[in-house]
Order: sequence, then C-alpha cells, then structure tokens
Amino acid sequence: MFGRPFYAGAALIASSLAITAGCGRRVTARVPAPPPPAPIGWTETGIASWYGVPYDGRRTSSGEVFDMRGMTAAHRTLPFDTWLQVTNLKNGRQVDVRVNDRGPFVDGRIIDLSMGAAQRLDMLRDGIVKVRLKVIKAPRYPGAAQAGE
Repeated sequence: MFGRPFYAGAALIASSLAITAGCGRRVTARVPAPPPPAPIGWTETGIASWYGVPYDGRRTSSGEVFDMRGMTAAHRTLPFDTWLQVTNLKNGRQVDVRVNDRGPFVDGRIIDLSMGAAQRLDMLRDGIVKVRLKVIKAPRYPGAAQAGE
C-alpha cells in the first residue's frame, strides 16, 4: 500500500536531480599557492604537543613520509620547509625543526612536534608544554623572496 507511491515519488526526485546535476557550471580545480614565508626572526608563543607511533611511516601533508624520530613539526599556516627554533619555556631546552605537516587540530595548540623533537625538549612525559617558536630559515621555492638576499 505504501510502497508504490513512495517509489514513484523517489524515482521522480532522483531523475530530476540527475538531470539538473549536469546543468551546472564547470569549475577547474586550482592548486592553492603556498603561504608566504614568515620573516626570519618571527616568533609565536603557545602550547606544543607531540605525535608519533600511529603516524610513523605515513605520508605527511607535504607528501613526505613521517619519521617520528626526526626533527620535524606540524604547523597550521607556516609554509613547508620553514625551519623553526622551538624553546621549551618550562626548562629552556631548544631544538631546530622543519615544518613538513599540517596541524595541530586541537584548539589552543600552535604546533605538533615529532616524537624525536619532543624528546630533545624533554616534554614526552608532560605531553604538552608552553613553547616559543622562532623562524630561523624560510623555505626555498620558486618565486619566494629570501630574507637577507
């Protein structure tokens, strides 16, 4: 009793959608330009976290394979291949890392460090610490003006 009118209505809606779907304007996908490099000496202060095991060996947002023992980091906006000096404000330890991934995806955090970098900062046990980031080398890609050149 209910099956036949329902199916007829659903078929009418589906065919209408199929017809109108082909009438749309074609859009060409564009690859976004890389973000502009931050100037040498630019700083940011906030909370850092670290990541390791479940991501080790997987591809990062930059396309390279993540090595949790490496000196790399994930930042939301800095261009890939930006080098940062990260200072643990709790103990003063420092490490230089290269941005090769996007993140962190947790509110209130500014950077995700590889496990290797976190170990050098002595933050593995704490998990999160307050840090200061300082750009020490901008990425080198075509069209990017390098500071000091």
